Order: sequence, then C-alpha cells, then structure tokens
Amino acid sequence: MSLLLRPLLWLTLAAVPLTSQAVEEPAYDVVRAFGNVELRQYAPYVVAEVVIEGTGDDAGGAAFPILAGYIFGKNKGEKKLEMTAPVTQTAAPVKMAMTAPVTQANAPGGGQLVQFVLPKDVTLETAPEPLDPRVQLRQVPARQWAAIRYSGTWSQANTNEHLALLRATLEKEGVTTQGEPVLARYNAPFTPWFMRRNEIWLALR
Repeated sequence: MSLLLRPLLWLTLAAVPLTSQAVEEPAYDVVRAFGNVELRQYAPYVVAEVVIEGTGDDAGGAAFPILAGYIFGKNKGEKKLEMTAPVTQTAAPVKMAMTAPVTQANAPGGGQLVQFVLPKDVTLETAPEPLDPRVQLRQVPARQWAAIRYSGTWSQANTNEHLALLRATLEKEGVTTQGEPVLARYNAPFTPWFMRRNEIWLALR
C-alpha cells in the first residue's frame, strides 16, 4: 500500500472512534488499581492477527492494511466487520513466527504479532474465513493482565518509559508477570498526541 493511501485508510477506519462514544473493546473487570495501573480480568475474545517481520511502527504499518483488508470484506462472503479497539502489538512467539505463512513482510524466525480484536458477537465458528493466508483467526482465552494507561506519541522512548513505570509499580505491589509486553493503541495516527489513549499490558503470573 502506498504511503499516500495508508493515511486515507486510517482516516476511514477511525471515523467511528472519533465521532462515537461507544467504540467496542474487549470486556474486562478491574480487579485492583494502583494509580494509572490496573489489574484486569479479561473475558475471552476473538482476534484476526498477522505476524510481520520488523519492529515498532514499521511492523504496525505493514500489518494494518492486511488486517484492515480482512475486516473490510477481504474474506469469504465479503462480510464487513465493525472496527473495534485496541490494535495490539507484541513480539511474536518463536513457534508462531516460524510456522506463519512466509511472505516478503513475514519471514520465519521472529517478528511482531499484530492483532485486531473482532466484535464480541463474532466467534471462531461465525467469523468469515480470510482470503489472505497471512491473516489468522484465534480466540484469546480469559486472562488477567496488568495495564498502564498513558497518552503521548508512539515513540520507543515513550513506550520504554511507561513500561518501566508499570514494572516498577508491580514490583512495589508484589505482583509478578510473565511473557512479552503488549502495546495497545486505541487511536489513529493523526489523533493529536495529547489525546491518544495508549496502554501497555503484561500478563499476570
């Protein structure tokens, strides 16, 4: 996708989030809270995901049109799905990276796992089958996550700062975690940095 078309795609997808107060998110309950850090119990939800070689914004930018194509109708039946939030990104598990379909943007041995959360009324049984073999459907099981919410840019420095704050807060409270951090983005790139909702999640042990 050209650099010119990509912002237009983001604009189309983000039209509802910018004008509606009811953008769907995965259901969760807050178990405990420490300032801007929450321990959350998430219910199961279904995602469309793709593994992309690369890091940071490069991987996210490459994954977005692939997953957007799926929810916009690039699937059997040409069914269109509502855009939800957030878009999540994390380091891909080695096994997943090695078994994912190989493309120029997705080579075995590593990469980033980018996910779109599907609407809550969509199950693995009812979700339309992707036409793009890079897109995989999966149910994320019920799980507890520690999350820190913050605004600002999507720079690595901002991410690192809040990841360190999240880990320090959890260590102080005696909460242990496992696995790679997950970056959750709730807004389009053209959203002013001070209005963005960003989160980092760590799975509780």
